[in-house]
Amino acid sequence: MSRKHHTQRAGKRMPPAAARHSASLKGSQRQRTVPGKRARGGQPNLELPYSPPEDWHEPKDKPTRRDPYGFRIAVQPPGEGYQHVLTPAEIRSRLRLLPPHYVAPLEVVQLSRMTRKKERFPCYGMQWGSTLYLYPIETTLIESHCRPPKPNQVTEAAMYGGNWVEGANGRWTLHWTDAALKDFYLNNILMHELGHLLDERNTGYRDRERYAEWFALHYGYKQSLRLEPSVRERVQRRLHG
Repeated sequence: MSRKHHTQRAGKRMPPAAARHSASLKGSQRQRTVPGKRARGGQPNLELPYSPPEDWHEPKDKPTRRDPYGFRIAVQPPGEGYQHVLTPAEIRSRLRLLPPHYVAPLEVVQLSRMTRKKERFPCYGMQWGSTLYLYPIETTLIESHCRPPKPNQVTEAAMYGGNWVEGANGRWTLHWTDAALKDFYLNNILMHELGHLLDERNTGYRDRERYAEWFALHYGYKQSLRLEPSVRERVQRRLHG
């Protein structure tokens, strides 16, 4: 499947329930509904409309759970030819390494399905309201792209063990191993989208992306380097150096 550059706008189009809820939000609450989508293979075009996720999980007005790590995990079938990268147990285990106040605002993590519409603009993850969405990857662990990766995309993939390969006719593929992909999702994608959820200051797309990248670097990548040896061994940390 040819993977095109994703060009979408972080806008204000929402499902009906999301729109009704957004109208009642104030200040930083509304800011957290700005989606933090990480596209595969390109940067968003801020002139195009944004399409929110198909499943909206209504945020609670006030947190009622006593356990700050007591968020819910929803699992959908990944879709034919796709697989979920993480298990609910892996998600909970990783988020429990963060301070409680970083996880308390999170209400749902959804492992979403891949649909034909999403295949046109695939992404790794997204934040919407108090929910984080993680998307599946090809069962082959090989992503196809019709354009060459940007230098920062090559660097980011290499940090987690991903390998870009140039093929014929200008096509590129991004190759993963199971361990590298889990590392990428646990310590980059998951942390990046959580950073969007916690960002109560920035409203512009670029500022929100900078904050989410910073959060993923410090509380994902760098924190994982300080984990106990047994934990590092489980994810086979960046043996490429």
